[in-house]
Amino acid sequence: MNDRRGPGFVASAGDLVHSPDAAGSGMHPPTSPSFMFQGGPESAMDKGSMIRLKEMHLAPYVQLSTVLIGKRRRSGGNMFRHQIDTMAILMDYGYIDSILLKASVIHDLVEDVPDFDSDTLLSIDDEASEVYRLVLEVTRRPIEGKADFLGRILTYGSTRARVLKCADRISNMISLGYVTDIEFVRRYTDETEACIYPIADRADPRMAAELRELVATRTHYLHLMEEASEHQQESGHKQA
Repeated sequence: MNDRRGPGFVASAGDLVHSPDAAGSGMHPPTSPSFMFQGGPESAMDKGSMIRLKEMHLAPYVQLSTVLIGKRRRSGGNMFRHQIDTMAILMDYGYIDSILLKASVIHDLVEDVPDFDSDTLLSIDDEASEVYRLVLEVTRRPIEGKADFLGRILTYGSTRARVLKCADRISNMISLGYVTDIEFVRRYTDETEACIYPIADRADPRMAAELRELVATRTHYLHLMEEASEHQQESGHKQA
């Protein structure tokens, strides 16, 4: 697995700075070590980060997300678990940003709950409007094809939106290991290479490296399945 240690741990919304980039105005994490802990499998969260996390009041957003428990996933489990997994991936990479983490636990809510009442979200706290805007950034619009949707995030999305989409895709690519529909695995892997790599390269090189590793394992799986299928066909011809 790639080394995840390095810049990327954001303390809070106030620690993010607005800075224009080639795609427009984006949010960029600071590089000061005081704003981050060294995320990764061999590192632990420092006390300051724990206190910031404690003060975020994530619980109302998690409660809101539980409506997704009834939404089943192709790979098993449900969409609520996927929201929590996405948040965990962000924290694993060192992101302790209240807007980002709150959005991560409800990032599929608008798309997967047709009758979702946005007022319920907007009344939670004083960050709710920013959280909602971020959720909308990573929500596919009815008029958008998948490639157009991902292209919008690449070209016009904030840094938070790009980072959130990368964490979302990492979670989905891991779950893809439990999917047995070969054509779906192939399409999703190809889409990740074509549309998500460019987002990840701009958002966080550590996430980009993990995505490439995941694509490599899924591609290897596809090759094994194709070889097994060819062998089965050859065996069938011999028996005939």
